[in-house]
Amino acid sequence: MADLAGNPSGPNVVYLKDYTPPAYLIDNVNLHFDLDASATQVRATLTVRRNAEHPEANPPLFLDGQQLELLSLRLEGEPLDEAQYRLDEEGLTIPDVPEQFELIIETRTNPAANTALEGLYDSGGMLCTQCEAQGFRRITYFPDRPDVMSCYTVTLVGDKAKYPVLLSNGNLVEAGETDDGRHWARWEDPSLKPSYLFALVAGQLVCQEDAYTTLSGREVVLRIYVEEENRHKCDHAMTSLKQAMRWDEETYGREYDLDIYMIVAVNDFNMGAMENKGLNIFNSSCVLASPETATDHDFYNIQSIVAHEYFHNWSGNRVTCRDWFQLSLKEGFTVFRDQEFSADLNSRAVKRIDDVNILRTHQFAQDTGPMAHPVRPDRYMEISNFYTVTVYNKGAEVVRMIMNLVGREGFRKGTDLYFSRHDGQAVTIEDFVRAMEEANHIELSQFMRWYNQAGTPVLKVDEEYDEQAQTYTLHIEQSCPPTPGQPEKQPFHIPLAVGLLDMQGDDLLLQLAGDNAPGEARTRVLSITEARQSFTFTGINHRPVASLGRGFSAPVKIQTGYDDEQLAFLFAHDSDEFNRWDAGQKLAMNILLRLIEQFQQKKPLMLDDTFIHAFRKTLLNPRLDKALIAQALSLPSEGYIADQCEVVDVEAIFEVRHFMRQTLAFELKDEWLQIYEANSSDNSYAFNAEEMARRSLRNLCLGYLLETEEQAMFDRAMQQYREANNMTDTLAALSMLANYAIPERQQALEDFYRKWQHDQQVVEKWLAIQAGSRLPRTLQHVRQLMQHEAFSIKNPNKVRALIGRFCAGNPINFHAGDGSGYQFLGDQVLELDSLNPQIAARLVQSLSRWKRYDEKRQTLMKQQLERILDKEGLSKDVYEVASKSLET
Repeated sequence: MADLAGNPSGPNVVYLKDYTPPAYLIDNVNLHFDLDASATQVRATLTVRRNAEHPEANPPLFLDGQQLELLSLRLEGEPLDEAQYRLDEEGLTIPDVPEQFELIIETRTNPAANTALEGLYDSGGMLCTQCEAQGFRRITYFPDRPDVMSCYTVTLVGDKAKYPVLLSNGNLVEAGETDDGRHWARWEDPSLKPSYLFALVAGQLVCQEDAYTTLSGREVVLRIYVEEENRHKCDHAMTSLKQAMRWDEETYGREYDLDIYMIVAVNDFNMGAMENKGLNIFNSSCVLASPETATDHDFYNIQSIVAHEYFHNWSGNRVTCRDWFQLSLKEGFTVFRDQEFSADLNSRAVKRIDDVNILRTHQFAQDTGPMAHPVRPDRYMEISNFYTVTVYNKGAEVVRMIMNLVGREGFRKGTDLYFSRHDGQAVTIEDFVRAMEEANHIELSQFMRWYNQAGTPVLKVDEEYDEQAQTYTLHIEQSCPPTPGQPEKQPFHIPLAVGLLDMQGDDLLLQLAGDNAPGEARTRVLSITEARQSFTFTGINHRPVASLGRGFSAPVKIQTGYDDEQLAFLFAHDSDEFNRWDAGQKLAMNILLRLIEQFQQKKPLMLDDTFIHAFRKTLLNPRLDKALIAQALSLPSEGYIADQCEVVDVEAIFEVRHFMRQTLAFELKDEWLQIYEANSSDNSYAFNAEEMARRSLRNLCLGYLLETEEQAMFDRAMQQYREANNMTDTLAALSMLANYAIPERQQALEDFYRKWQHDQQVVEKWLAIQAGSRLPRTLQHVRQLMQHEAFSIKNPNKVRALIGRFCAGNPINFHAGDGSGYQFLGDQVLELDSLNPQIAARLVQSLSRWKRYDEKRQTLMKQQLERILDKEGLSKDVYEVASKSLET
């Protein structure tokens, strides 16, 4: 380990290059919990042996441990006195141990005081755990690293009235009661697992039970545990779980291996969900749903997240990470798996657009800031800061590129080899890629740069058409901007899916020069491996229009120099639905950037008739999927527009985007009304692709209609709010009204809270809507809401809904010229750092790209970062983000 350069007193940095195998392995872990909210006692009996692969001959035994009270230590049955071990803030060291031994450790911990929500903590009277990445060290002393894999037996003892349900990983093997009103349960997990997958839940819960029969005929019990009032919100999660189990069997040949699979909903949770073997713990917002309380987006997310955590049973649990630098081995791969699952069950094109929007808006932005890092980072101070869109979402794109290179059948061969070869092991990204290479007889050494180099590659594409030779050539040049610690980049291996459109907009058959295979494909994947490369297509009778990066075949930026006419042509004709949408977005972006320049020059703004016509044509196209129309007619977000600007002009972006929406609202008012009415329905709520598409298009129309600011349209929105039979339409109307200073706004907000104040997940939506309002006094309103009974700064969901939404999702107000938004964020980070450093560190990232803004805003943002760093006793989590943000 080494200290951060330039900050000798700062936290230590962990480097990938310093990895060494663990000095000791733990074959068996027997845990006994005497549960109490303020004083839980844990007895850990460990079967330990020296690891022959460790380079040191007689290493001391070091066990990680934090915020624990050590009660006793026994080595081979003999108690150890204080002279025989050392304790510090990071753990326990026993200098002299035999090669094999049994160690019994008794500790005490205080779950109720654990506001960081790592390890064992109390959530509204329920005891639960979160051990990824390094929370197990807050439960007992242990080598808390993923390459120490053990078999666990867990006994839970607790007051039967307080904790009638006692759960842990694996299968329930024994249970009983004592004479003093207490009871116990013993769980045994036959699978080897690292400590980060340990889980415990104890509380007053009810469960919905179902069963699933695997393809081989095994019966698996399925249980979802919730609080009594949420019993009716489990159906969708249960259906999603069974869909995921079937899909994984059919797509990857993977069956579930335990007798029982459990999910528990927890209100206080730092993450979305956790894949603990056999006992998934979920943030309540990611598992509970009913039509009257959850939107289409919620249903969609729950389906995806339930599947994601289930898929981890193989990609993360049975085959896990050797170390935390390999995090994308499980997360990137599993995100790819859940993306494909959602695409198969819903609209593939819309799913792809959703995924790319996340990547372009958040991950591309991360790549251009001080927190840029490779998919596999080479260093960290606090691993919790690397649960990022780069590791997860870009990591998924890297896996998708492998599939694009080897094909779906080849990819399945690679995963079969990977799972069979490494079942029960802790492995590396190289092991995954090697399985793909061997199964497909392909060489991917250059491709590994996607894991090791940060940044978003840029492809500059020039075209050349030779009418006489009837050839069309693409000249492609790749580059990648410098990122922190990586000033120069070597060429990536980039799969670029390409199609060519003729003058009528039809796909041409593609024949590459020098390729003897018949040109039967209408899309070809080009392998770009050099800094400059050319590809020539033969038999091209007329100059085509190239459709580049079909399906977003690689996470790159493509520069083509296409004019508005070419983009409008692709928007109208491209057979690749993603590229069709993308052409429309690029066309809108070109116009937005021109209008921003005019706004800055104080010139009058006018929207081109060609663009309005393209919008009208798309809106009224009966052949297009309604969900795709809704996506196509949504303008790029303020955040994505900002990423296209050299210096972010907050006011210009806001005003120009608003101008475009208002202009389209008035110009297409009759059409918006026509489509809005045509997509009304009195049917009861159904979660399916067709109904989701109808609602998304209808609510898009309502949003544009409200931009006219006519009373009749506000009345229409209030009518939808009052009469809607589902939360999707209710919340859509409410969120739109929240942007206007009209009486209906307050009426609807007050009515909504009065109706739903008993439901925490719905209240979080109510907070988020108000935090995201574009009205000028939103910050003052957010401060008032922090004093409201509905808000608690100790609850991560409430913090994300109110503070996080304002700082990360309301640019016009957060980036107010007086710096009040930055001051507000600084205040909240300093308070949260002492309560929940993980959540505080995520909030700081809203300040990390301060150099993208004008000089005045740069100064104000920098002041808050310096103020945060000046705090005595600042957590590693926040220190890492704030200090990196200030590095030049």
